[in-house]
Parts: sequence; structure tokens; C-alpha cells
Amino acid sequence: QVQLVESGGGLVEAGDSLRLSCGRSGRVRGTYAMAWFRQAPGKEREFVATISWSGSDTHYADSVKGRFTISKNNADNTAYLQMNSLKPEDTATYYCAAAPVNPLATVALTLASDYDYWGQGTQVTVSS
Repeated sequence: QVQLVESGGGLVEAGDSLRLSCGRSGRVRGTYAMAWFRQAPGKEREFVATISWSGSDTHYADSVKGRFTISKNNADNTAYLQMNSLKPEDTATYYCAAAPVNPLATVALTLASDYDYWGQGTQVTVSS
């Protein structure tokens, strides 16, 4: 079992920045792609960003490209989502996800069904 815990959410104004963190514990051995998804009230969960185990491959939803940056530190089992130039449309609960992958995999995983482990989410609210 792998446990994921998100932190760093909060209430900010449009144009502000936040950095979300995702700590991975439990069965931490193995190689994982990491991702961030988000879900707003009344809407479906949507893909935000993903990063390969090596960290060399990243993929972003068009809505956040150029504003958000995903990164990870395999040494301490932590993934991050740097969120800049936040917009009210970014308001949602943000979820961290992990998927066991070949350490050399380069194909981006953008579907929720690709991921085996999920955190409980952290709320991000952006006021206008």
C-alpha cells in the first residue's frame, strides 16, 4: 500500500502563487509516475499535470500550461505542483496520484484510471 498526502492548499487572490506538496509513504519502494488532478464542485475530475519517474518527461493540461510546473524528488518521495498566476477557474480540490511504471517510461499518463494511488486532496480557492 502506498499512501499519498497533499498539503499546501489555501485561499489566495487571482495572480497569486501556491506550491502544493505530495508526500509518499508506505510501500515507497518502486518507480512511480506522479500526477496532479483537480475537481471543482459539480464537475468531473480533470487531469492537471504528470511527471515521469526520471523527471525528464512532463505533460500539462492546456488550461495550466505555462503557469503550473510539476516536479518531484525521488530521494524523499515528494512531488510538487508550483502554481503561478492563479485564476478563479483554478479553484478546486487538488489530488495527488501515483502509478507504478517502468522507470524508463516516457508515455504520459493523463487518465485517472492510469493511477493506482490517490491522496485525499487539498483545497485551492482563488478569489477574483
